[in-house]
Amino acid sequence: MDTEALKKSLLKKFQEVTADRLQKIQLGVLDLEKETADQAAEDVARELHTMKGEARMLGLAAIGQLAHAAEDVLRAEREGKTATEVATDVLLRACDVLSDLNEDLSGANTGNPASEEMVRMLAEVSGQTPPAIAGARPVAPPPAPPPAPVAAPVVAPAAVAAPPAPVQAQVAPPPTQAPVAEPGAHAAASAHPPAAAHGRDEEAPSAAKSAVADRSIRVNVEVLDALGLLAGDLLVESARGRLRSSETEALFERFSRLGDRFLRLAEEIDISNEVREQLDRVESDLHMLRDDAFRFVRRNDDGINTLHGNLAKMADHVAEARLVPLSTVFDAFPRAVREMSRTQGKEVDLVIENADIGVDRSMLGDVRDALVHLLRNSVDHGVESPDTRQQLGKPLNGRIRIRVRVDGDMLHIEVEDDGRGIDPERLRQAAISKRLINAVQAAALSEREAIELIFRPGFSTRDQVSELSGRGVGMDVVKRKVETLGGSVGVSSRIGRGSTITLRLPQSLALMKVLLVRLGDDVYGMPAADVEAVMRVKPDDRLEIFGTLAVRHRGKPTALVALGPLLGLNGGNRFDKPPAVVVRHGEDHAALVVDGFVDEREVAVKPCGGEFLKAAPFIAGTAALEDGRIAVLLHVPDIMAEVRRMARPVTQAPAAKRLRVLLVDDSPIARATEGALVKALGHSVEEAQDGEEAYVKVQNNTYDLILTDVQMPKLDGFSLARRLKSTPAVARIPVIILSSLASPEDKRRGLDAGADAYLVKGELGVEVLAQAIDRLT
Repeated sequence: MDTEALKKSLLKKFQEVTADRLQKIQLGVLDLEKETADQAAEDVARELHTMKGEARMLGLAAIGQLAHAAEDVLRAEREGKTATEVATDVLLRACDVLSDLNEDLSGANTGNPASEEMVRMLAEVSGQTPPAIAGARPVAPPPAPPPAPVAAPVVAPAAVAAPPAPVQAQVAPPPTQAPVAEPGAHAAASAHPPAAAHGRDEEAPSAAKSAVADRSIRVNVEVLDALGLLAGDLLVESARGRLRSSETEALFERFSRLGDRFLRLAEEIDISNEVREQLDRVESDLHMLRDDAFRFVRRNDDGINTLHGNLAKMADHVAEARLVPLSTVFDAFPRAVREMSRTQGKEVDLVIENADIGVDRSMLGDVRDALVHLLRNSVDHGVESPDTRQQLGKPLNGRIRIRVRVDGDMLHIEVEDDGRGIDPERLRQAAISKRLINAVQAAALSEREAIELIFRPGFSTRDQVSELSGRGVGMDVVKRKVETLGGSVGVSSRIGRGSTITLRLPQSLALMKVLLVRLGDDVYGMPAADVEAVMRVKPDDRLEIFGTLAVRHRGKPTALVALGPLLGLNGGNRFDKPPAVVVRHGEDHAALVVDGFVDEREVAVKPCGGEFLKAAPFIAGTAALEDGRIAVLLHVPDIMAEVRRMARPVTQAPAAKRLRVLLVDDSPIARATEGALVKALGHSVEEAQDGEEAYVKVQNNTYDLILTDVQMPKLDGFSLARRLKSTPAVARIPVIILSSLASPEDKRRGLDAGADAYLVKGELGVEVLAQAIDRLT
């Protein structure tokens, strides 16, 4: 056996296993400061002990000595001889040095100045005398020992969270096991090199441990990517085979019908007995041919269906093999959060749920970058200082929680903090000061639109640039990265209670379920995860909101847009009841009118080829179909951004004053429609469901204008107007009645009740409402 080759193989395996072991040690060290400290110390001690034995067996004396010195620190901390915080800091720094040695094993035997300094530091913290490193050159002791560290140095979070180099990926184990990780993630425990007894406290490994077979192998990621594309192409080709099988069956049926016509014709012709006998033999042959053709078609269909099913399973397995657990990058986050919070003078606990859920390895880097930005934002902007939290009656330690769940083909990642929350008014003022919008535009923003200012490039609420924030980059990067992957970002917040950022993105990019639609003779696809419903748009369901066509969908007005013209294609609405696809992106919805539906299926997504498609807007990729056509896959976030731009009203509120309007209507659809009109004019809206609720609100709040329906339960609009005008404290508030009752008598009754204006809902538009409001205010 080639001894040198064996040693290289063992060293490579040692590097892979040790990288994962160091990650576990860091997580355990961080837990020393928590309630689970006893279990964490036991786990860290076990990992250090095994690492020491493996390193000494392979002649890596410097790593073995560092691991041994770290064991002494851990023991001193458990015995109360060393402060937990000091031990935690120095052990984390030791992990950094061990990681450097592990990446470049050339100095892992004799050591280097950094490792020698680290051994001395560990010895001082534990109260031990550092022994000389085996195989190392004698090092003269320094004139004075360095002081014991009090706190760990600042580590850039992005560097901490960087994943291992994506050179190889690991093939998934059998379905009963969880997906395995990329390089640097945990290989099977049985793959660890056996540690030989070496030194005063090493133990001989169990023989059974080395006898367990390693059930994981490593595969070059380029090979895995090629397999994914090949699986998708084969799946399409098998679908083409099913199509050809159907065509073959149709051809046989045509031959059968032709034979029947021939035999019927022969029966009508007067022919001799000899010819009749020949025709009988032909008829017998035709029946046999028909039976053989039927059996062939049946066997061929069975074979094609079996092949298609097996190829579909293979594609699923390849897609599963591409999944790596999110813990591959999540495991670095607790330390990153600890370092970031320390630089801010804060204490923040990080809780991660379901980190073993897998994600496509090609997405891992983008997911990591997005989450690093979110964690920075939560630590810097979200969690308050300990003094502030104490004044608010909150626990001194802030909390950030990362939750992961799978919903169909989509991955949901929530980053929640219990900090100060997001103040929309503060965001408006910051956007004005940064000159991203003007004061009139800021006043016209709804609360949700104001919160979404955090995704604007260049936006920041910080006046000064710090290590963590203030540069105006971060949340816009998160949004861009997630939307590039075909996902969306949502925000929810409660002032004083905290914020939650939700990332919604596909779990795998290799195969995607899409809804295929037709525009003219061409086929386009939309990710099925973005499709909420398909519908036929009836004339009665259509409405107009400040100049924009909309349709009622599930009780709410939804923008109605012809997809063809939006994409720059010919055509438009050519049907009385056109088909439409209701798509969703974050909180936004739109009904996209198409020419027809084709099918929903799983396709292999390929990047756009050629400069034309790469430069085309709204295009995410392409997919081959079984009939030879190429389906263009649409990028829903880009489409929704264009829909929002088209739906924005042309007229913005020119008024210097932003009015506070109370809208009273028992119909949710009417409130949504009328509220959109009022907001389009730059005013704020509060709602009441009937006259009784409105009257209570008026007693406790100040309003500049009241818009009310007539026909409502408890207290109708006429009665509400009379009660308001008879109450001196609120009699001066202008009241506009909005009603579908359009007769002159109804209008007279409204004005007699004290209303200042009477508008008919069917005639309502942004200009009409603007004129009435300007006249009354």
